[in-house]
Amino acid sequence: MFEYSHLLLLACLVIKVSSATTKPNIIFILADDLGWNDVSWNNPDVQMPTLDKLARKGVIFNSSYTQPTCSPSRGAIMTGYYPYHLGMQKGIVRYYQPKHLPEDKPTIAEALRSEGYATHLVGKWHLGFCNWNHTPTYRGFDSFYGFYSGAQDYYTHKHYGGYDFRYNTSVHHPTKGRYSTTLFGRRAAEIIATHDRTSSPLFLFLSFQGVHSPLQVPKEYSQQFEHIKNTNRKIYTGMLAAMDEAVERVLNALRQYKYMDNTLIVFTSDNGGASYLAGSNWPLRGTKATLWEGGTRVPTFVYSKTLFKKTGYVHPGLFHATDWFSTFVRLAGGSTSPFLDGKDQWLAISRGWHSPRREFVYNIDEVKKSAAIRVGDYKLIVGSPGRYNNWYPAKTRPACNSREAKQGYRYEDRQLVRDNIAERNAFNKTSGWWFTSPVKYFGSFASSAVRAATGNSVLQKIGNWYNRYRCDRFMEARQMEEASLVPPKVQLYNIKNDPLEKHDIAARKPVLLKKMMRKLKEYKRTLVPSYNPPASKAANPKHYGGVWSPGWC
Repeated sequence: MFEYSHLLLLACLVIKVSSATTKPNIIFILADDLGWNDVSWNNPDVQMPTLDKLARKGVIFNSSYTQPTCSPSRGAIMTGYYPYHLGMQKGIVRYYQPKHLPEDKPTIAEALRSEGYATHLVGKWHLGFCNWNHTPTYRGFDSFYGFYSGAQDYYTHKHYGGYDFRYNTSVHHPTKGRYSTTLFGRRAAEIIATHDRTSSPLFLFLSFQGVHSPLQVPKEYSQQFEHIKNTNRKIYTGMLAAMDEAVERVLNALRQYKYMDNTLIVFTSDNGGASYLAGSNWPLRGTKATLWEGGTRVPTFVYSKTLFKKTGYVHPGLFHATDWFSTFVRLAGGSTSPFLDGKDQWLAISRGWHSPRREFVYNIDEVKKSAAIRVGDYKLIVGSPGRYNNWYPAKTRPACNSREAKQGYRYEDRQLVRDNIAERNAFNKTSGWWFTSPVKYFGSFASSAVRAATGNSVLQKIGNWYNRYRCDRFMEARQMEEASLVPPKVQLYNIKNDPLEKHDIAARKPVLLKKMMRKLKEYKRTLVPSYNPPASKAANPKHYGGVWSPGWC
């Protein structure tokens, strides 16, 4: 009897270890604001040798989509639901908003943890932090190393007057190096090194801050690209190089600790690049925060040394950010809710089969009265697609050198000014205590100085400097006529034949347009009203020792 019980115990241990070692480790790498034209497999001028090698040896997705902005995309990845089913379709979670991921929707970390995975988040969260229950370690992650909000200084880890960096729930002040991209790569490698892969499979969500603004990078990276004359693009390209090096650090750890034989690596972005700063989605139309392809179609690849039957090719099928939840959970041996918006894409990923997805929702925003859907080859846009509606090549030289660049961005420039004024007024009404960037006031002063200076060389130099700085934010545009930058209220495109969205066929396809409008109406029936609460003074970091902290909702 004693021997039998020992044999039974041994068998159970063998089964447990076998289960842990057969379920694949999942390394999910999410870049921030990475544009279609910001990766080497789409743009040979970009240098990212580590990521390029993985992409070309794995499977590159040619039609991988996310939401137009950060928080909605992250919500879709975390839950497998479209943001308009989460009440997050309106936009990002701001520091001072008591806004968060719905608690009734399990996260991908919670689902994988229930399947025996160790779960870790490194980097950016941006899904709410007004209450501890809305932070990573309370939403399924065993550990968290990073920041709660949407953006910050890469070195000081401060923004809007508050410090934002955590190790689990504790405020953390890094001692060895401070540049966030390097810190996150180092922490990810540390997790791999200390994890016991024989006891449980690993889910590591590496959510880089790069290449989101502010544009910051150590000179050792930007100096590699002196041939790029546009300062912003040179820094931005250096940020890409720093991220590539951080991924190399992670890969080295995977190789050293024998993970590669049973690991899936995913690399993608949360939305398109910010072309108005330094990113590029060329030749796609639009930019981050728009419903155009440039704002939603993102560079994506998957890699595995052993798990794929077919590698080294470009998959043409439709993929959406919501699909990662279903794909990972099914791969882990679990089951998902039939109400999820995401599709299990594992057979498409691992064997090159056709994607099970035939349609998806770009977004439905009932507040802005804008929406876009994709059905087959066709894309319907209703309402405004967003602020930037042009085609923007990468900035490799100072934009002010070109008169056409000024003309091409004239409409967007004025629109940006109006939007900034409206946003600042809204802030003043809801939170008069709030921090305001002095750059805006300096910009106003500098512009006035140019007009007022008559012979005053100091004021003239200040004004000229600001105008050069301001103009350098904008690159040369393809389409010069201002009127053409204001799109009609309803648009229809054949994305397969017209991926650059240059030919609106709504007027020529009235029957198809009617069908697409009916389809959009069907989607709208399940819309959860947008949750976009006003600013709260209780969020002010002065209440928490100068640190952005939970506890105010």
